[in-house]
Amino acid sequence: MKFRTVFLCCILIFVLPALAHEFWLEPQQYIFSRGEEINIRFKVGEQFHGDNWKGSREKINDLRLYYGDVMDSSLSSGITDEKGDSLQFSLFEETTVMVCFNSTNNFIELDSAKFTEYLKEDGLTNALEYRKEHNETDSMGREYYQRSVKTIVQVGANKTDVYKKQTSLPLDIIPLAHPYMVHGKQKMNVKVLFHNEPLINHKIVVWHKMADGVTDSSYTSNANGEISFIVDPAGEWMVSCVNMIRLENDAKAQWQSYWGSCTWGYTGRHVVTDRSR
Repeated sequence: MKFRTVFLCCILIFVLPALAHEFWLEPQQYIFSRGEEINIRFKVGEQFHGDNWKGSREKINDLRLYYGDVMDSSLSSGITDEKGDSLQFSLFEETTVMVCFNSTNNFIELDSAKFTEYLKEDGLTNALEYRKEHNETDSMGREYYQRSVKTIVQVGANKTDVYKKQTSLPLDIIPLAHPYMVHGKQKMNVKVLFHNEPLINHKIVVWHKMADGVTDSSYTSNANGEISFIVDPAGEWMVSCVNMIRLENDAKAQWQSYWGSCTWGYTGRHVVTDRSR
């Protein structure tokens, strides 16, 4: 078996916000040389701009690194209780890399107006309709929420199919073509799974960040849980969505939401040429 050396040094602490929107993994760049340090920040905000979050190890449910045929779940073992907001590691081979994070559940409680506004903004029509049909529109919104986020980066020239690997994330956003084999503007299909099943007829947002601003477009997933959009190899990209389900017989909350995102980008210090395997 090919020998792989991984140096992992992790500083990562989270507190998820009382009323959060997008949450994503943001490396300092997306294209790296072999052995170069990768620093990934955990960010939350709106319009693909946000802040770093602080918290503790107990906020992490799962944190995994995927590359080649390796799945490394030891990242969280290097996380301390000291304040910090980033994850650092280096890979000493050329490969496509995916980092996935799933948070523990967190609880929020909103008054009826704010909860309704939040549901409308994020296209959560199932919850809006349920509240209307059950005369809950004027009731407080009580919700558990968790994060299911990933980023895909490229180390060196050797591109692998790790980008399309199904992960343990409850809400899993999967590109169906290699993000780092894009040549000019072309169609990109992305599949969204919720507990291993396609998330159908659901609002999915695609964000594109360039130096002069951010654009976003909303799509509705088809019967296969897929959307299609045009991507070009410039700037940073994020695909995000949120799914909310009704809870029964829970003494604290009526709803459980799952927030997902997948990021990749084309910033780096060198040009990566194709050498697929």
